Amino acid sequence: MMVEKPDTFKLAPLRNQPAVADIRVLESGDLFRNANEIMIRHDGVIYRLKITRQGKLILNK
Repeated sequence: MMVEKPDTFKLAPLRNQPAVADIRVLESGDLFRNANEIMIRHDGVIYRLKITRQGKLILNK
């Protein structure tokens, strides 16, 4: 039996979400400033945001 995959998916509109133009976008280069990892404090907890060798981001508590 063959299953056809749709070319596009219709997403339901999200409620109470800001418009795309309202979301602040930061460049990773501005955050990391030539480092491979940074620490982020959120609600008193420190998180580590790291760039992997493959160029992906990993967030650890």
